[in-house]
Amino acid sequence: MSITLIYILAAVILLGAELAYFRIADRCNIIDKPNERSSHTKVVIRGGGIIFTIGLWVWSVFFGFRYPWLLAGVTLAAGVSFIDDIRSLPDSVRLVAQFAAMGMIFAQIVLSLGLGAAQYPWYAWALIAVIALVVFVGASNIYNFMDGINGITAGYSLSVLVPLFLLNGMSDSSGNFAEGSLIVVIALSTLVFGFFNFRLRNKARCFAGDVGSVGMAFILLFLVGCLIMKTGDITWLALLLVYGVDGVMTILHRIMLRENLGQAHRKHAYQLMANELGMSHVTVSCIYMALQLAVSLVMIFLIPDTPLAHWIYLVVAGGILAAAYLLFMKKYYHLHEEYLASLEEAGK
Repeated sequence: MSITLIYILAAVILLGAELAYFRIADRCNIIDKPNERSSHTKVVIRGGGIIFTIGLWVWSVFFGFRYPWLLAGVTLAAGVSFIDDIRSLPDSVRLVAQFAAMGMIFAQIVLSLGLGAAQYPWYAWALIAVIALVVFVGASNIYNFMDGINGITAGYSLSVLVPLFLLNGMSDSSGNFAEGSLIVVIALSTLVFGFFNFRLRNKARCFAGDVGSVGMAFILLFLVGCLIMKTGDITWLALLLVYGVDGVMTILHRIMLRENLGQAHRKHAYQLMANELGMSHVTVSCIYMALQLAVSLVMIFLIPDTPLAHWIYLVVAGGILAAAYLLFMKKYYHLHEEYLASLEEAGK
């Protein structure tokens, strides 16, 4: 069977699986009801992002289960997140599952690249593993926090997958760090989900849910992790820089406000755009998508492929995004304060 036919068949299977899930979710009342902190106003099916994990299974069936530990890790993390979408789980349960899943994924990175004790001594491997687990679990949760409006998870994920696909096809040191077919099939699952979620006038048929955002985060972190381990260049985290800056800056802001970080909120820049400024979800999602694509493509095609040049670019790009975040908040955050004040007044 030709590779093109496999991709077409995979797309058809993924579309059918998503439609089947909609029927199951509708019958089982797996829905998202809006509240005062939501960026939507209508009841919508939750968990449509399960298609990302299904996409990984479809790829594994077609291409011979080449990444078994990745499949196990993503299935574990997404499965626990799906249960949490339906019935809230303790934070400790989710964190244990995520660390276990990320441990499997780190093992898959090492195995898939053929790495071993010859590359580093045991204590260096231990340090690398600990740092990778902490950073990647934190990054996966930021990815989850950023899933708050229609189109943003699908659009941003594509803006990461496209540069990864381009890098994987290059002949320099970054080439062939992962199976290119995996990137294509995950992109197809993202397009299927986006068809139902990336809608004008905020009329999404489904939301990704934690099962979607966490599942996608773990898949992307596996691919980025393979790239970093293949090249020895951690600055490729720039492929996730826009989410990283927004997520970290928002966490720091909430710490300054002495808020409970586990409590739902609407303080991300994209949330202020969609809610207080009344911008359409599609417009906001496209802004984030375009920013990340610009950051990634400039690094790939315009910045010299040297560690020093990459570090300078990462610091400069990160600084510019952080400054833009601060200026945006300085100008518009008062609108959110007024919104919170109106909630307090209404509750009296």
